[in-house]
Amino acid sequence: MSKEATTKERRKAPLETPTDLGSNARRDIAGALNALLADTFALYLKTKNFHWHVSGPHFRSLHLLFDEHGDQIFAMTDEIAERVRKVGGLTIHSIGEISRLQRIPDNDADYVDPLDMVAELRSDNQALLSAMRETHELCDEENDVATASLLENWIDQTERRVWFLFETSRRGDRGH
Repeated sequence: MSKEATTKERRKAPLETPTDLGSNARRDIAGALNALLADTFALYLKTKNFHWHVSGPHFRSLHLLFDEHGDQIFAMTDEIAERVRKVGGLTIHSIGEISRLQRIPDNDADYVDPLDMVAELRSDNQALLSAMRETHELCDEENDVATASLLENWIDQTERRVWFLFETSRRGDRGH
């Protein structure tokens, strides 16, 4: 067999990771995680976009906050993708696939007011949080304790981002 034929055959070989999860659980958990991964990439890029384009009197604090949040969000991507592979699934392959799966909307505006950036990121983090909780429920149903454990950490990190973004948007008035 020629080297080219051997290479083509290897490309067709299935990536079957051994797991004790059933085929439905593997499919459903991998699908939920891939949607989370697409959302995470979308949120990462939006957070960096706002980091690059923030302006105004609170530039420094927001610039640094968005950078910190972006780093934390990006760190989740590899863990999510590797978890998809560990449960026997295939993960996203391209930007196109991310755009088909993402539920976090893009923001391509040339200018976004800094307080609108904060509000939008808070809303997007809350949407990600909700999707994480749904995925956690699925993992509980399928007895996938490892994925559930990772999700618990990501949920905590996301709750912290929501909290910081909420507090950043407050005007300091009592009761608000």
